[in-house]
Amino acid sequence: MGPTAVRYPQRLEKDQLMSAFTAVDVIRTKRDGGMLSEAQIDWVVDAYTRGLVADEQMSALAMAILLRGMTAPEIARWTAAMIASGQRLDLSAVARPTVDKHSTGGVGDKITLPLTPLVAACGAAVPQLSGRGLGHTGGTLDKLESIPGWRAAIGNDEFIAQLRDVGAVICAAGEGLAPADRKLYALRDVTGTVEAIPLIASSIMSKKIAEGTGALVLDVKVGSGAFMKSVDDARELARTMVELGGAHGVRTVALLTDMSTPLGLTVGNAVEVTESVEVLAGGGPADVVELTLALAREMLDVAGLPDADPAAALRDGRAMDAWRAMIRAQGGDPDAPMATANEVEVVHAQSDGFVESVDAYAIGVAAWRLGAGRARKEDPVSAAAGVVLHKRPGDPVRVGDRLYELRADQATRIPAARAEAERAVRVASVAPAPSPLVMERIG
Repeated sequence: MGPTAVRYPQRLEKDQLMSAFTAVDVIRTKRDGGMLSEAQIDWVVDAYTRGLVADEQMSALAMAILLRGMTAPEIARWTAAMIASGQRLDLSAVARPTVDKHSTGGVGDKITLPLTPLVAACGAAVPQLSGRGLGHTGGTLDKLESIPGWRAAIGNDEFIAQLRDVGAVICAAGEGLAPADRKLYALRDVTGTVEAIPLIASSIMSKKIAEGTGALVLDVKVGSGAFMKSVDDARELARTMVELGGAHGVRTVALLTDMSTPLGLTVGNAVEVTESVEVLAGGGPADVVELTLALAREMLDVAGLPDADPAAALRDGRAMDAWRAMIRAQGGDPDAPMATANEVEVVHAQSDGFVESVDAYAIGVAAWRLGAGRARKEDPVSAAAGVVLHKRPGDPVRVGDRLYELRADQATRIPAARAEAERAVRVASVAPAPSPLVMERIG
């Protein structure tokens, strides 16, 4: 599909909507393995957004899509309809080339924090619309809100001005961007249809295209801590999103990256911000630095800045300067002390050997039980709670060595978290074979 493959639908008047189709007919078409027409897709997305299609009817259609799938033209049109349900930002006032990154979510995935100012320091503008954590996966906005004064909600004019002046914005998506996706996402979450690849792809890409970026790099996670457990499923999702980006005129590439082990040594909110600042200062865990630089190089390449050197921007302090400017622009104090937990329990090794594995999903659940995550979107999170690892797969250990710490605001949260973490960290007599962090490039 090329950049001209998609025409955006026109919104119908309410009386036209009510007479064009029926939800039952659209559901039956997909239930019976048929291909939805452009008119059917335009109608059902618009009618659902306006409340003319009931939640139970859209639930049935989402399940039919999960079971029957969608063709590439159907997915492209569904995405276009979701974009057309709201506004599309115009970033033409920003002189720098614009490029964004999206991760499909993981454990310890703090990469957006150092990556956004790093790419801005190299000459691009990064309009990063981010979300909140749910369950075992962390949320970028939750992490940044552990910085005193920082605010996630900014208006469109401020968003564009900050992009122009600082080159980097990380914020919440406005209510006007792809409202159809916001409504459908909440429905999928409670109807067992989150895993539908056409709906995942259109959900991600509708928001990213609506934000107005010129190029996009996708970090598609694979492994126990990711939504995509298999390489085949992750590859299908990546290819679908890369094709969608091209169809909508956004140059898009994807990296498949390992999420069987948490990224870095910290899982939580304030602890991940602290680790991100270490990366921006030229230090930090090797895997976080590796993935940050890999994604930065891809972003700069698709933005038309292939000669920029992100490693140099980490070394010479430009990335840190961009971070401080970005945080200050959104009301945060980059020098403020971070929250610390009231309760800390350190777990020590019970045998000699090597760390064989650290299961990302179990560590993510442990951090959630400590208070770093939420079970429902409206739940509060603790800035200080989380897990700090002292050993990673392949590291040698001796009896009594610190393996990890559990941090919480209430001691009552620690036992359940420890039960999860104990299952996550395995010590064996031999070191595991190393595995690549970046597994594949698509696009």
